[in-house]
Amino acid sequence: MLIDETVKVGAHRIQSPPVAGDAQWFVLWTRSHCEQLVHDQLTARGFHSFLPTMKTWSKRQGLKRIIALPMFPGYVFVNHAIDKFSYVEILKARGVVGILGERWDRLSPVLDVEVEAIERVSRTNLPFLPHPYLREGQQVRITAGPLEGVEGILVHMKPSKGLLVLSVELLQRSVAVEVDCTHVVPLGRCPRQPLGHSSHHASAFRAP
Repeated sequence: MLIDETVKVGAHRIQSPPVAGDAQWFVLWTRSHCEQLVHDQLTARGFHSFLPTMKTWSKRQGLKRIIALPMFPGYVFVNHAIDKFSYVEILKARGVVGILGERWDRLSPVLDVEVEAIERVSRTNLPFLPHPYLREGQQVRITAGPLEGVEGILVHMKPSKGLLVLSVELLQRSVAVEVDCTHVVPLGRCPRQPLGHSSHHASAFRAP
């Protein structure tokens, strides 16, 4: 969402419309290796942008160091009540290809709980890694520790250890974090239904 009623872009000031209370999470499709560029531009313009990253080892010129890579390459999340004005402003950012959805007034939102779970994991020091997309499995909730309250699909590894798989259905992508199986409780419900997209992801609608 926009921080102020006005945002500064270059030497000009653009009047922004009031932000309604129905802000949702949407996904921006970016050009290759432009995720951080897009995130920084939107943040500077007052949008609530989220670029989940994960740390990994990189070796260059014989030296190993830890770097942060996008958790979902090619995608950036933005939380906003998108109207035609804000839609056009988002697409002005360099590196943005489009916003996932059919058209500007029929965009495909992401469930709040999915983004919140990814945010929770990214704020911890727990190791996590990409995981094959899962939609069906034992739904559980974490009852203790830094991920208390987070829900996901449990994949058992050992009697006391398992992987909590968190998925973004719109992207059909998952990540997994190791959890203590003594700190999970089954939810006993069916997995959430998809948002009605049969392809890998919704089409990215570009500016007219």
